[in-house]
Amino acid sequence: MATYNGSPFIKEQIESILEQLSAYDELVISDDGSTDNTLDVIREINDSRIKIYINSGVRGYSGNFENALSLASGAVIFLSDQDDIWFPTKVKLFLKALDHSDFVISDARVVDPDLNVLDESYFDSRSTSFGFLNSLIRCRYLGCCYAFKRNVLSKALPFPKKHKLLPHDLWLALVGESYFSVSYLKFPLVYYRRHSSNVSDGGELSSNNLVTKFKIRVYSLLNIAKVLFK
Repeated sequence: MATYNGSPFIKEQIESILEQLSAYDELVISDDGSTDNTLDVIREINDSRIKIYINSGVRGYSGNFENALSLASGAVIFLSDQDDIWFPTKVKLFLKALDHSDFVISDARVVDPDLNVLDESYFDSRSTSFGFLNSLIRCRYLGCCYAFKRNVLSKALPFPKKHKLLPHDLWLALVGESYFSVSYLKFPLVYYRRHSSNVSDGGELSSNNLVTKFKIRVYSLLNIAKVLFK
């Protein structure tokens, strides 16, 4: 989990995660210099499975996620935003899918700050298409709906340096779909909360011009090709 000034919703999110974890699991949290009481809220939960780190690397949500992932020790890694809520069956269903895949991506239910439903299906609302080429053209997955095995993470780290061209969620999807087996759970397993303080754009239509879009695709392909030799 990557955090930054997430105090309004983070306790509810963490509780929805911890209730699905075993005593041997961990929740790795990397904080990007929060100026509110996010860290106090996390510490008050007082659960030994929570591991808190301060991001000393590149600032921003992609750099913060990279820091968290570099500190994770598990054989299976889930990504989590700070303001969503996991469905009670999320971990169980993801792990079942990971029995025959290396990388799993689920749908999400889009909600407002009070959990009123805005879209029953993120995939449907974005007309999501699946696979590497579709992700390269326009990735319509949410990083908070990813889980993958350590072999994927070993290929993906370190992240390419230009995060504005290649953010963490696009990079991980491209690595997964290029080199590993991927399962798509086409039903929601996360309440994806949208509010005025969201750090990411939530997959809204891109405002990038054609030159920037071209740069993104070239930079993505160059870095995917480099991974082949890891």
